[in-house]
Amino acid sequence: MQPTRRGRLSIAGPSVLNPTTNPQDNLTSSPSISGDLRLLHTIDCGDQLLCCQFNNEGTRVAAGIRTGTIKVLSVNDGSLHQVLADSETVALGLPVTSLHFMPRGPAHNGDVLLATYSGGKVKLWHVPSRTCVRTITEDRQTMIASFNPSGSKFITGGAGPGIYMYDAQTWAKIQTFSPSYSPTVMDGHTSRVYALTFFPDNDERFISGGWDDTVQFWSMQSSHALRRISGPHVCGDAVSIDKTGTHILTGSWRRNNTLQIWEAETGSKIMDIPEDFRGHSQIYTCHFLGVDHIVAGGSRNNLCRLIDRRILMSTGVLNDLPGGVYSTHVSPRGVLAATSNNYLYLAQTPLRP
Repeated sequence: MQPTRRGRLSIAGPSVLNPTTNPQDNLTSSPSISGDLRLLHTIDCGDQLLCCQFNNEGTRVAAGIRTGTIKVLSVNDGSLHQVLADSETVALGLPVTSLHFMPRGPAHNGDVLLATYSGGKVKLWHVPSRTCVRTITEDRQTMIASFNPSGSKFITGGAGPGIYMYDAQTWAKIQTFSPSYSPTVMDGHTSRVYALTFFPDNDERFISGGWDDTVQFWSMQSSHALRRISGPHVCGDAVSIDKTGTHILTGSWRRNNTLQIWEAETGSKIMDIPEDFRGHSQIYTCHFLGVDHIVAGGSRNNLCRLIDRRILMSTGVLNDLPGGVYSTHVSPRGVLAATSNNYLYLAQTPLRP
């Protein structure tokens, strides 16, 4: 990963080390921790981490590495559970860009993990057997994927404006979402897509965000976006919908107005979330946590924040991290995972998603 003009991220290959090198970066693995967070484990995964995801039960956490390997770790003691790699990922050595466990269904026998890679590979892993059961190759850098709530379909985004939808059973591509050819209407993305998320309990509607400073609203009934929010500069998994489906959170990799909340129905802005008093952080990752809280992480000031929406202040912080925070996730048990350089940090929060 490396920054380009306006802070944009591109993933170039295994020789690229750190997209956010700055004087505040340091080599220590021990962050300072404050407030409503209790550090459980600091896990050195051996190379730079770009994404993380808990399984549905919150007992395991998967970490995607710059060299194409996925490590699955025990949340209980931080021990290594499985390593997911095959001949293709080893030969290509290209970064794992996103991870998503398939929603649990009656046909599943153990955890099933969807992974995207910067070389365009999309793979489905059966974690207990360390077996890749499906692979497709997209003609682009693939940056993000998301299952619909039922797990019947998934969508992918990446280099270029198109969003692809696949059947989760057959892996056939069933739809492409893209802008129309009208020069007067912006009904889709015009550049890279870095964030995708479905509305809760709704298999038909989702939103996306990326480099073109928009969040686009989509429905299965149309191949073009229905409407948009203009402004957020999204460079990671930094678009989230709250559990009521009424509010949208966006994180921007820029120098001001990095965290914002919007009305989902109208697209009007509700508020800007103030910066932490410790300093400015440009956002790569953010999520709603329950009704009243937000998790956010970024670079420049390398920290991961737990924010109370009611008072607009950080109530817990991982600070003095060794690099930018590219990915965060919270388990059903309220454990926070955050990646920074080679390290995966697991911290207990007092909250539940």
